[in-house]
Amino acid sequence: MKKMLFALALACSLQLAYAQKPDADMQKAVDKALAASQDAKKGAKPATWVNLGKAYINAYKNPTSSVIPGLDKTSFSMSFKEKPVSVATVELDGVSFEKQSFSHVDVYFNQNGMLQFADVTRQSVPGDLLMLAAKAYSHAFELGAKDKDIDPKLQEIVDLYYNDAFMAYTLGDQPKAHACFKGAADVSVLPPCSARNDDAHYNAALTALTLKDYDTAEKYYNKCLAVGYTSEGNIYGSLSECALAKADTLAAKNYLATGLTAYPDNALILTNLINLYLQTKEEPEKIVELLDEAKQAMPDNPSLYYVEGNIYSNLGKLDEANAAYVKSLEVDPKYDMGFFGQGQIILKRAEVLVDEMNALDYKEWQKYDQMQAQLWDLYKQSLPLFESAYNVTSNPQVKLASADFLKRINFQLRGQGSEFQQAYDKWNAVVNESAE
Repeated sequence: MKKMLFALALACSLQLAYAQKPDADMQKAVDKALAASQDAKKGAKPATWVNLGKAYINAYKNPTSSVIPGLDKTSFSMSFKEKPVSVATVELDGVSFEKQSFSHVDVYFNQNGMLQFADVTRQSVPGDLLMLAAKAYSHAFELGAKDKDIDPKLQEIVDLYYNDAFMAYTLGDQPKAHACFKGAADVSVLPPCSARNDDAHYNAALTALTLKDYDTAEKYYNKCLAVGYTSEGNIYGSLSECALAKADTLAAKNYLATGLTAYPDNALILTNLINLYLQTKEEPEKIVELLDEAKQAMPDNPSLYYVEGNIYSNLGKLDEANAAYVKSLEVDPKYDMGFFGQGQIILKRAEVLVDEMNALDYKEWQKYDQMQAQLWDLYKQSLPLFESAYNVTSNPQVKLASADFLKRINFQLRGQGSEFQQAYDKWNAVVNESAE
């Protein structure tokens, strides 16, 4: 949140071009530029449309033109012409701010009394001023304005939209956040804009999904896919949610199957795949069938068997899960997650055993002791698997997770022999060193 607010404050500082003017003056300037654009002779000139774009941008910036991020409250009150309508303390993502509300803008001061950012609550001129400006500039380019003159203007509008989107998101205004992310995305592909904003496209889709506007979400997710932007596979999972919301089970399956082939370790795809089959009450084997094509296309990919193991594990089928993890190691004997997955299956069996032990009557102490011995045995079986995962992996997160399991398991076994205490000390040191 702090990084976001800093970015917003910086964006506000870019808007300080002139002193705040009356709304009537801004409307008059827009009307004059608009009239010129509608004149047959003047409207054929690129400069006329550039001037219209400037008029819209000036009107957009006007409410915050006298708001300078970094000012202390005393300096701000001396430079700003209005008195606040209200003053309140608000909390945004756990951070407290003093919110001063004025006729056109809400101004937020941090705990040090410094102006952090501002939110426009009333425009000087109605309408989507940024989009109107963007279209005016783009039309100027169509009439012959130079790329180097128009492109920076469009890039500025994309940035203004994007910062407004994060401002709205921070303040909990999801509809406005979506509209601004969508605006940033759309302007970033207007000619001659040279840099398409893929993040804006993705966030436009994400906020549309949050608002349950599934058609728009699907549209912008597909725009992302069209240029190869997948958010590491998450878009396929999100598209499946859109399809399910529209009761298109077949499309949901197809999105997940496609995503799974390219991103077999993606958590969202895997979760949505399991939920899909639980929701449709189909057998879990149907999920595994979706992996078959991927296995045929990539027979040397152990991750596909790891995904299969995760599916069975999440469904409580531990034997089938373990068999899939074993198969992943047959494909690649040094596959870290194959070892890691088998270790986790053993720990899940241990959890089941602990639950059964806790359910025993106190008179069943002999049975409890027998089960306790079985528990120690399970813990000991898991140790070499996590050690193998630690030794073969090049992934720091897998290495740390394996070391943490080894630390915890040896701690449980320390009463079984001095070697377990020594192993605990070793892995505890490894975990602590990694945390530094």
